[in-house]
Amino acid sequence: MATLLRIKEILNRRNIRRERIFRDRTEVLDTLTDTELIARYRFPRHTILQLVDRVSADISRPTQRSCALPVHVQVLVTLRYFSKGGFLSELGDIHGIAKSSVCRVLEKTTDAIVKSYDLIRFPTPDKHAKLAEDFFHICGFPKVVGCIDCTLIPIQRPALDEAVYVCRKGFHAINVQAVCDAQLRFTNIIVQWPGSTHDSHIFNNCNLKRHLEEGKYDIWLLGDSGYACRPYLLTPVNNPANEKEEKYNRCHIGTRNSVERAFGLCKSRFRCLHKTTGCLLFSPQKSIKIITACFQLHNLAILLRLPEPDVLCENPGPEVDSSPADNHNMDGCRVRGNLINSRF
Repeated sequence: MATLLRIKEILNRRNIRRERIFRDRTEVLDTLTDTELIARYRFPRHTILQLVDRVSADISRPTQRSCALPVHVQVLVTLRYFSKGGFLSELGDIHGIAKSSVCRVLEKTTDAIVKSYDLIRFPTPDKHAKLAEDFFHICGFPKVVGCIDCTLIPIQRPALDEAVYVCRKGFHAINVQAVCDAQLRFTNIIVQWPGSTHDSHIFNNCNLKRHLEEGKYDIWLLGDSGYACRPYLLTPVNNPANEKEEKYNRCHIGTRNSVERAFGLCKSRFRCLHKTTGCLLFSPQKSIKIITACFQLHNLAILLRLPEPDVLCENPGPEVDSSPADNHNMDGCRVRGNLINSRF
């Protein structure tokens, strides 16, 4: 009899519905200063609200049931993940929502940000002169409109084609190619290749190369020795033989360092991209969207002249293969030689 009563008591407890508690989620924007918001979400209040307005139509969900998650909370959750990385459960605890909700919010808001912003564009001819002037002020290198390189963004082990995502440093990654200007803004990005892909292969298969090969403009990109030296993409001189070639290399490295700084600043501002926070805990397809959104927001932060975060250091790991099969392009070497003899 006692056992039956005990079972009945347990069943009654299970039938009692737990009262739902809806947390007031307006406190972040109401109580934090702009400095505190930038430290936690990378943007001040007015920029966050502008972002809310931009993506509202894509992520708001009208409902007659319960309490819909406000758009500004969805944006804050997404910016917090971009800024700090980490576990989704902790992100949910901070903003008072479930881990499953965080996952859905991240995907939808990231898609909306990528759709709403178009801040990464390769410069049109009318902007070449200003870009070249900005780069010239760094180390005196002429006619440069961009610096190109690739960076590895760590991701979790994919379920399919796992081996091709293992990069030269030994972890799973997306290999991202980017071009930046002297202000550290990205002007072109390719976010689609697995970590094992060589930098030169990415460039050889992108639209930017085809655009530059048209040869309509007398401009240059600067790249490291992992790329082929071409008439429109100049690389360092391997084993310089005289003072002119050494001076050329010094100016080349000093100018090309802009893209390394741009990567460092972007990863420090959006630490979900940096390996110190682990990796992107998503499939390659979702990770690609997050990377693209972060690069877009990086350009927005530079456009707004927001304060730069402390730049995180990275272990450089093994050196990249500096001698791809097509590294000896005669036209490119001739253009580089003429530049060295006339300018350095």
